[in-house]
Amino acid sequence: MLAADSDRLQVVTTTGILRDLVSHVGGDRVDVVSLVPDNGDPHTYEPTLRDARNVVYADVAFSNYAMLEEQSIIKTLDANIGDDAVNVSLVEESVKYAAELIPLVEDVNLDTVWLGLRAQGDGEQYGATRTSEVLLSATAATGPGDVYAYLTGTFGDTDVYFDSSDGFDAATGYKDDTMSLPADAHTHLSWAFTKPGVYTITLTAQLRVDDTSRPTDLGEATYTFAVGVNPVEAAAEAGMTDPVVLDKGHADLAANLDEGTLEVRYDPEGGGEHTQHAYAADEVVIDVPAKALAEIPAGGQYTFLGHAGDQIYQLAQAVLGKHVHGEIDPHLWQNVRNAMAYVQLIRDTLIGADPAGARTYAANTQAYLTELEATDGYVRDVIARIPQKNRYLVTTHDAFAYLADAYDIQVAGFVTPNPSAEESLADRKKLSETLRTLHIPAVFLEPNLKARSSTLTQVAAEQGIAVCAIYGDTFDEHVTSYVQMMRFNADSLLGCLGGT
Repeated sequence: MLAADSDRLQVVTTTGILRDLVSHVGGDRVDVVSLVPDNGDPHTYEPTLRDARNVVYADVAFSNYAMLEEQSIIKTLDANIGDDAVNVSLVEESVKYAAELIPLVEDVNLDTVWLGLRAQGDGEQYGATRTSEVLLSATAATGPGDVYAYLTGTFGDTDVYFDSSDGFDAATGYKDDTMSLPADAHTHLSWAFTKPGVYTITLTAQLRVDDTSRPTDLGEATYTFAVGVNPVEAAAEAGMTDPVVLDKGHADLAANLDEGTLEVRYDPEGGGEHTQHAYAADEVVIDVPAKALAEIPAGGQYTFLGHAGDQIYQLAQAVLGKHVHGEIDPHLWQNVRNAMAYVQLIRDTLIGADPAGARTYAANTQAYLTELEATDGYVRDVIARIPQKNRYLVTTHDAFAYLADAYDIQVAGFVTPNPSAEESLADRKKLSETLRTLHIPAVFLEPNLKARSSTLTQVAAEQGIAVCAIYGDTFDEHVTSYVQMMRFNADSLLGCLGGT
């Protein structure tokens, strides 16, 4: 816990990995704590009052950001940090120190369009910051049945954001049919329709710069869905003469902060960049084909859809868990060279906050950079000893693109059951075929995420494939430092994928 009366520089970080980097640079001149505890998940952690107190007493704060951290963590940090304190977002600033960024490319092989929500643009002209909110509200819907948009969490729980079955209440500001996003971010959702036919959903968008400002209206649009019917005929029914049919790839219903409009951002190839096409809502019909027909799973979390076993039409969420993010993969530290950029940025930030310690910070940094240089070489050499044909990584968490890019290993997939339905024989068969076809000798699980990996571990056991540990976002009682983590990961990959 940080103290207001300490002679040392008081530093708070969002994650334990950043805490470890700061402790090596700051040494005895700093007290440093992280908001997310070891074994915690920065994507989902909810801060406590103690966390807020630590932020209040901090002289310097470091977050990773690029939307790695849960938005409530960033709000706790930015709302409680002192006016004279230094608040640094490492991803954005580390580019000046030669950090290499990788676009967050999402390519999930779905048989239907992958449909989410997006806040397009940073809202700078309105004074928006990383704690601002874009509120997307469903205000009306038409169609032969009910429509729902919901998110399935990591452990199977559901959050319902749009629900036409109980109407839309303007008197409450549509709060029961509203989803909040940070600026320049998007999220994944499942969409369910109870009967075939043509549906429309009307969305409005507002930007709330902060908790005290009056929201800024960003527009309204009505979107058309062809559910189990011909999408071209549905478009004609909606008055479209030359419709764009979205039937594959990756799309978002988007609030454009720069233009003050609602639109559709679409990438038919499914890469997730959303820069290829932008369409007005009245140009587009979203296809929910007959092959999207599915049964409502058993379990209390799905009762809002109807009775278990009843049929619905569904556009699946595709990525398990709450997954709000931007366009940059935030897991930079999986490339040790990027961690070295972080360390240099941390050094200069601490010197700016505590000039009297400049010599100490510089000396600590030089010693640590030497250790990191050796770690980078170690990881590179160890992974190079794995036969090329075995260098496939299958995990449950999209956190290792930088590791793969830097050290010549191929990410074969982030394997989870379909989050919108119970595990099926088809899911298990697909996973089995992937492992068998590539002759993968092992799969890798993060110790703190074992609860979301039952299908992967079961199929691995059936095929006699090893299940090995790999660390992504957090430490535990066995791995307690960044250098130890990277060396452990290299050793685990070598030991489980084969080599000398």
